[in-house]
Amino acid sequence: MAATPQKPAAAQKPATATPRRKASRHRGEGQWAAGHFTPLNGNEQFKKDDDGLNVRTRIETIYSKRGFDSIDPNDLRGRMRWWGLYTQRKPGIDGGKTAVLEPEELDDEYFMLRVRIDGGALTTQQLRVVGEISQEFARGTADITDRQNVQYHWIRIEDVPEIWNRLEAVGLSTVTACGDTPRVMIGSPVAGIAEDEIIDGTPALEEMKRRVLGNKAYSNLPRKFKTAISGSPVLDVVHEINDVAFVGVRHPEHGPGFDLWVGGGLSTNPKLGVRLGAWVPLEDVPDVYEGVLSIFRDYGYRRLRNRARLKFLVADWGAEKFRQVLEDEYLKRKLTDGPAPAEPVSRWRDHIGVHRQKDGRFYVGFAPRVGRVDGTTLTKIADVAEAHGSGRVRTTVEQKMIVLDVEESQVESLVESLEALDLSARPSPFRRGTMACTGIEFCKLAIVETKARGASLIDELERRMPEFDEPITINLNGCPNACARIQVADIGLKGQLVLNDEGEQVEGYQVHLGGALGLEAGFGRKVRGLKVTADELPDYVERVLKRFEAEREDGERFASWATRASEEALQ
Repeated sequence: MAATPQKPAAAQKPATATPRRKASRHRGEGQWAAGHFTPLNGNEQFKKDDDGLNVRTRIETIYSKRGFDSIDPNDLRGRMRWWGLYTQRKPGIDGGKTAVLEPEELDDEYFMLRVRIDGGALTTQQLRVVGEISQEFARGTADITDRQNVQYHWIRIEDVPEIWNRLEAVGLSTVTACGDTPRVMIGSPVAGIAEDEIIDGTPALEEMKRRVLGNKAYSNLPRKFKTAISGSPVLDVVHEINDVAFVGVRHPEHGPGFDLWVGGGLSTNPKLGVRLGAWVPLEDVPDVYEGVLSIFRDYGYRRLRNRARLKFLVADWGAEKFRQVLEDEYLKRKLTDGPAPAEPVSRWRDHIGVHRQKDGRFYVGFAPRVGRVDGTTLTKIADVAEAHGSGRVRTTVEQKMIVLDVEESQVESLVESLEALDLSARPSPFRRGTMACTGIEFCKLAIVETKARGASLIDELERRMPEFDEPITINLNGCPNACARIQVADIGLKGQLVLNDEGEQVEGYQVHLGGALGLEAGFGRKVRGLKVTADELPDYVERVLKRFEAEREDGERFASWATRASEEALQ
């Protein structure tokens, strides 16, 4: 994939042979491959002015020495994302002002900093450093995200160079953790470990990282680009909602490899990824990945930012054309047809609990509350893992963690030690299945609180429904952007301001019901007028789950019931 970011090879061909009209200019969609290089919005302009990767030098030599007020606005709200930095929300601004105030009015003088953890893979040494940075520089904050990253808050620009030095000393980085770039590459947290694995995607993931991270050929994409790869039969990387995904399958003639998916994504215009019908052997995954990434760079829509994700191009082209362009223009060869993934072997895809590894040892998955941990807890997890003979941990796409390589004789002691840290390897369905985004506490886009609300909801449901034992996912999001995957949860809760019984505007949620990935993947239904206040949330969830228990058929999942249930039953 030899094209440069400014003039990719595919874009150097004339877009049309027709003469240029005198009175009008064809706007197109801002596709480089059609010759549309003129910046069409503010984001495209600041990326053209200077590559986002270059901002690191200014952070190290100017901003960290002169302080927050010295930061150029296009760096502050643009290019600094290329190194994992977002300004966080100024305290005390309520959700009603989120869409009203200017960015500079919402900005605090502190940052969220995202540490990318590709494949969720950490050594205990790395985890300890992540925890120590949290304690020293981030007021103890350290949230596990649903893309296997760790996010800090309260970061001062003056401390960023030292944080980078400490992370990079143990092989971690924040490069392109945000921005219009190839984001973290999520992978099976038990890759190369699990007994039932179809194929280990780790070698491909490492080569993909080597080729694209910090590579200016891919540092100016139309928008963010999300990647997933897993050879697990439990389908553990939410492949349906990534820009590109490689899903482990067994080809009847060629053996284990990967099924190729493109064009998934949520936010305010959700779309499930589509299969290209192509089987990709392990050694070819990096080439195919680079090809899909290059199509996005060259053909992606840059004119309107709300249409700049790959999912819109895939929806317009269709799978057949996308595969043809990939093969003919980028790979220069045909791909092999292959089978679709089998249905997941488990209704839970988070690897929680005790599981045997292929080498006879065990891995133990455990559940923090809605991904919220702190630096002290992370260092204690590293200590506990090492005390039980493990030097490796993993994060998951469900805001959970796993300790690998535990001898059978150490398993029960490890589980007890984790429980002492309020980290359950045998959680209730509510603790296991509830996720929450950052919310109004730190996020400038949020309208309502999420983390504390999710944690208290877990406590209430455990108290009220202690016998409930069905898999259930409850996802809370602070705004419409779906960082917590509300459309594909059993119960998805989209934060907004609603009216209470007294006619007062309060925090609340629009309810989505019956979303799913894996088995019968689809988006949850919105029942007309179904909104709940934050205070009413435990009552509502309890009520709808009890109706599910009363009305479900044998073996029926919540998502299936919610799809067929009457609107009255869902109120």
